Amino acid sequence: MKLTRRTVLAASMATLAAPAVKASPGWPTRQPIKLIATFPPGGTADTISRILAPRLSAALGQQVVVDNKPGAGGTIGSDLAAKAVPDGYTLVISHASPLGIAPGIYPKLPYNVVTDFSHVTLIGHTPNVLIVPAESPYKTLADYIADAKAKPDQIAFGSSGIGSNTHLMGELLSNEAGIKLKHVPYRGSAPSLQDMLAGAIPSMFDPITTNVPHINSGKVKLLAVSSEKRIDMYPNAPTFAEQGFPKLTTSTWVGVSGPKGMAPEVTARLYEELHKAYKTPEVVERFKEVVLLPGDKPMTPAEYTNFIGDFATLWAGVSKAAGVQLELG
Repeated sequence: MKLTRRTVLAASMATLAAPAVKASPGWPTRQPIKLIATFPPGGTADTISRILAPRLSAALGQQVVVDNKPGAGGTIGSDLAAKAVPDGYTLVISHASPLGIAPGIYPKLPYNVVTDFSHVTLIGHTPNVLIVPAESPYKTLADYIADAKAKPDQIAFGSSGIGSNTHLMGELLSNEAGIKLKHVPYRGSAPSLQDMLAGAIPSMFDPITTNVPHINSGKVKLLAVSSEKRIDMYPNAPTFAEQGFPKLTTSTWVGVSGPKGMAPEVTARLYEELHKAYKTPEVVERFKEVVLLPGDKPMTPAEYTNFIGDFATLWAGVSKAAGVQLELG
């Protein structure tokens, strides 16, 4: 799917003009409200959904349940959300991989990331990291790259799936460093990490959110983080940029969306309750613990829609340069 700035703006206007499904008076009036997490338990989408779900349940007066629908870099769960009845009872943790990266990788993506959703708001973003087991011989990113140059296509990295943003991070490092890494895709962060700790793969790219306990316990080492500057929690972990790779300055972002045509009053209520929720002291603390950084200011539904379209346009160019074109199946 080709996205340009013009088509993003046109699609945003079309989304706002699309007929909405009339919400039940006083929505929500029944339960459960399903919140789809597009990656398995233990991943970033799952972690954030389980922080938000109980707060939304309390605010809305109806149970919000997390429904994990992993696979194909998050596109399976995203497609289910896009095709759901837009009555406010099916939501999705919108994620950088299936909504920002996938359009540039999958020519036959079954949904349009702008026009097939009712986007509510951005929740926050978290840096991606290159990690290795504690006993790894790699002490620095330079060590890792040197070994990869000496052993083309032999040094493997795990990711949360083909077409995920962590997959693209590995491909981008390969291009920028002039090396050839071997990609090993998984159905999420947790199984990739499990295999790395068991010695099946020597490294992985992943959002830092899901790895905080293992970094803190000393099970894994951070070789580089994708933030613009070093993060406060791990001041000794250098960025990719300061090690000579400024193009690897990106993050995994998450938000909340629903299917196209969700009633404006439902979107407005969700926007209001989500921003109340993630300003509460307990949610602020939980986000800090998992290194989820909130946006500079709350994104309105229209702003979040434009953000997703712009991100997809940017990373379509990165995907093309990296030569990553895939088929879903």
